[in-house]
Amino acid sequence: MNPTDKAPVAPFRAGTLAALWVTFWLLMVCASMQDALRNPRFAWWEPGLWEGSSALVASGWMWLAVRVRGRYAPFLDQPLAWFGRYLRWFPLVAVTFVVAVYAIRLGVYAAAGRNYEHPGWVFVLAYESVKLALFAGLWLGILFGMDSYAQWQLQRHRLLQAQRALAEAQLAHLQGQLRPHFLFNALNTVSSLMHTDVRRADHLVATLGDLLRISLRTAGNATTPFAEEIRTLQLYAEVMRERFRDRVTLDWRIDPAVGDTPVPALLLQPLLENVFKHGVERTTGAVHVTVAATAEGETLAIRIHHSGALLAFGHQDGLGLGNCRDRLRILYGDAASLAIRDEDGGVATYVSLPRHGRDS
Repeated sequence: MNPTDKAPVAPFRAGTLAALWVTFWLLMVCASMQDALRNPRFAWWEPGLWEGSSALVASGWMWLAVRVRGRYAPFLDQPLAWFGRYLRWFPLVAVTFVVAVYAIRLGVYAAAGRNYEHPGWVFVLAYESVKLALFAGLWLGILFGMDSYAQWQLQRHRLLQAQRALAEAQLAHLQGQLRPHFLFNALNTVSSLMHTDVRRADHLVATLGDLLRISLRTAGNATTPFAEEIRTLQLYAEVMRERFRDRVTLDWRIDPAVGDTPVPALLLQPLLENVFKHGVERTTGAVHVTVAATAEGETLAIRIHHSGALLAFGHQDGLGLGNCRDRLRILYGDAASLAIRDEDGGVATYVSLPRHGRDS
């Protein structure tokens, strides 16, 4: 940050500072009274007047220091510069402090018909300046600490907001990639049947209509209940199974207990699409597809397995898998995972994510 810029002022715990200030001066008055009352030369009110006058004038300067804290906020990351800007006013503060405090004391003593005896003015100015410097160092240190903490909290809050906004923007971008990809592949499937089997094409159009209705209903939602995600997946599978009717069978093993679990909308569709694209289209034999989901403690464990073609040598994520990984990372961080490997004569894809939504 450029030090010449005016930084936003963080919310300040003025009540805490005021409580510390009042407590400090009450202790000072009590200590002064306890010490002075042992001397019969002093009346009971004199110690209170001495410390009370100092507290009154010092409170005025402290109030000003708090009032101008926003002006010096850009220097909180440069402690020497921050303290230097306050302490450059110290000579003026010291002189006005001594003049105001002793004016109050002399006035009260005169009103009481007594003389306020004190050392010479040079000594008074030097003595009070040293004492005031110690107090100023102490309270500026407290003010710096509280202001730095408040500023850190403000910046942390804004950083978290910025990170969340970025994640939401990335998620919207990924969903924008997903939906056209999904629809174009489904429409191509319908198109391939339209001129060879009108009845099946009609059934597929109806199924695709249901699919579009659910897709539009989830538009703009980052997550959807797992039961609805499975319903969407079954509609998609119905479209694809019609295309490969003679050699594809599907087995759904879904634990009803995980139906309410929130999951990223259309997360599983690209995974099943990969099954048909890489596991079914590349073979000529029968392919069995199993979609299973169970609760494992606080985790939703999903397994999609097919008995078709194995992974290609040097397999790398395509658009669908990469999209799924990015969405899981954005929504859950390290709490979610996606893995794919050859297993049981086919390929298995594993998805693991928290059952209670986004990991904060």
